[in-house]
Amino acid sequence: MPLQSPKCLSEAACNVLNAADPAQKVDLSEIYAKDYAAGNLSEIGTCRPPDRPARPLRPELGRPGDMKRRRFGTPEGRIAFIHAIAHIELNAIDLAWDMVARFTAVELPDAFYADWVGVAADEARHFTLLADYLQRGGAAYGDLPAHDGLWEAAAQTSDDILARLALVPLVLEARGLDTTPAAIAKLTGAGDRDAAAILKTIAAEEIPHVAAGVRWFEYMCAARDLEPKSTYQRLVRARFKGALKPPFATAARSAAGFDPAWYEPLAKPAD
Repeated sequence: MPLQSPKCLSEAACNVLNAADPAQKVDLSEIYAKDYAAGNLSEIGTCRPPDRPARPLRPELGRPGDMKRRRFGTPEGRIAFIHAIAHIELNAIDLAWDMVARFTAVELPDAFYADWVGVAADEARHFTLLADYLQRGGAAYGDLPAHDGLWEAAAQTSDDILARLALVPLVLEARGLDTTPAAIAKLTGAGDRDAAAILKTIAAEEIPHVAAGVRWFEYMCAARDLEPKSTYQRLVRARFKGALKPPFATAARSAAGFDPAWYEPLAKPAD
């Protein structure tokens, strides 16, 4: 049954979150981002997002520790790696739309919504790039198991926009900035320029996403008369399991306005 056109931006966000089919989630994200940019979804509204986004029957979801290590030296290993990144990007679509709809009780400027709608559109495009790669390799998203760790972080921070900003863009997405350069190097070394090029595109576009996290974390701290860096550290210690793992992509993080004074006090010593 076709969806009716949403009356407000939060309803559009809920439509994406309630779409189980990844292709529909991508299509709706692209449509709604264009509608928002055209001024057709200027009212934010108060549509309440689901506790969990809808998901397809596959992939089977497990715990992060149950996932097997992926080897880049074989086509099968690279398919497994790209499948894992596609799963992250699908979650990232939902995390961006959940940011739009979850915190409508907080008074926020239009620029906040513009940032996260833009993030959602980027993540949808990233998922498509990865899904197309899988298809070229004779695979599809859902063929391999995946873990549910990303949405666990969302569930743990659904009560507070500051906690959500701390854990999602400023821990999880920032971690992507750290790990992607090594993955690009390994893919290039294995002769897979296709996958390496996709990851380079994603890495470049994730820096503005982390920057949005910094910008709105600082905005909310100012609204609550809190010091940003110490507040970030307090929230991460309270809400994130474990320490942050170096090495950090300091240049990429700093390009996002996320300097080491934010995160180095939380770092686990390198092995």
